[in-house]
Amino acid sequence: MAKTPAAVRDLLMQVWQPAKAQAEADAEVLAQMMHEDGINGDLEPWDWRYYAQKRRKAEHDLDEAELKPYLQLDRMIEASFACATRLFGLEFAPLDIPLYHPDCRAWEVTRGGKHLAVFIGDYFARGSKRSGAWCSAMRSQAKFPREQTPIVINVCNFAKGDPALLSWDDARTLFHEFGHALHQMLSDVSYESISGTSVARDFVELPSQLYEHWLEVPEVLREFATHADTGEAMPAELLNKVLGASTFDMGFQTVEYVASALVDLAFHEAAAPQDVMAKQAEVLAEIGMPGAITMRHASPQFAHVFSGDGYSSGYYSYMWSEVMDADAFAAFEEAGGAFDPERARALEKHILSSGGSADAAELYTAFRGRLPGVDALLKGRGLAAE
Repeated sequence: MAKTPAAVRDLLMQVWQPAKAQAEADAEVLAQMMHEDGINGDLEPWDWRYYAQKRRKAEHDLDEAELKPYLQLDRMIEASFACATRLFGLEFAPLDIPLYHPDCRAWEVTRGGKHLAVFIGDYFARGSKRSGAWCSAMRSQAKFPREQTPIVINVCNFAKGDPALLSWDDARTLFHEFGHALHQMLSDVSYESISGTSVARDFVELPSQLYEHWLEVPEVLREFATHADTGEAMPAELLNKVLGASTFDMGFQTVEYVASALVDLAFHEAAAPQDVMAKQAEVLAEIGMPGAITMRHASPQFAHVFSGDGYSSGYYSYMWSEVMDADAFAAFEEAGGAFDPERARALEKHILSSGGSADAAELYTAFRGRLPGVDALLKGRGLAAE
């Protein structure tokens, strides 16, 4: 979708400058905390996470152990389904069918009584499963040469329990992967080769990252974030802590990511460098990488760099998609809220149902009326100027 390295670099630098400014301001606070502990010298990368966690505790007092009982896996699955029902009119009915592992569950997805898809959830970690989380289609939607409905699977690696409890990151992952699943299940194209998530690499994460926003909608959390023992809704104070902490240390997180994306881009642009570590140092020097932050991925083990045309020079795509997802969710907020029906219809018509049937920029413009800008992303990450 980006089409040129220059377009990628322009986007990344628009985010880099405010992120770097925030990170440098945060570094001063952390360095002061370190000096108050009697430790002299400069703040180093190995100091950052320790003092950032102390600051997070002091400013937000958010304890994952306190939060987890409110994030039951079953309730978060219900929440992801309920949002899809309100937005797109989908209904989910459990299926009692044989699956490839006893941990898996399946649902029939319908709308207005019409069968749309089968959705399978494989949520728990086990020894035979690789790490991470992903969405796959066992069968993709198509109309030619014959009509076929999709069979879609979300795979995660959550800890098993009775009940299974999620961290905040786990819950976000569940919504993220279900956003990919919606892209598959709502696909409405002729050919399987352009169905569902068969889109440009820097466009494919839009539906998934966009769907994460509904996890943070207060009314969704009030209804579905209920305590595993008492059944009570998450207290308003805890809910405010969760939402307030969502942008904590975002300067650090953005800087470490964007630096990696810029280095990845530089490795693949023009002729490959003879000395990749020298090239990395050159790029970091050019952008003024803060001394107390390192790249998110060290180049010798940065899988995106070496994994072929699908990912090489494509690490930027998560940020590219986040610009779109922040801008797209802002469209809902501007129109009347997270469940605005007109915006939901436009999202399905122009993005979720269209697969790769048109240029990604054209699809987004049809949905939003324009191409996205970075303002919503910077605001969402707490990096916008006050």
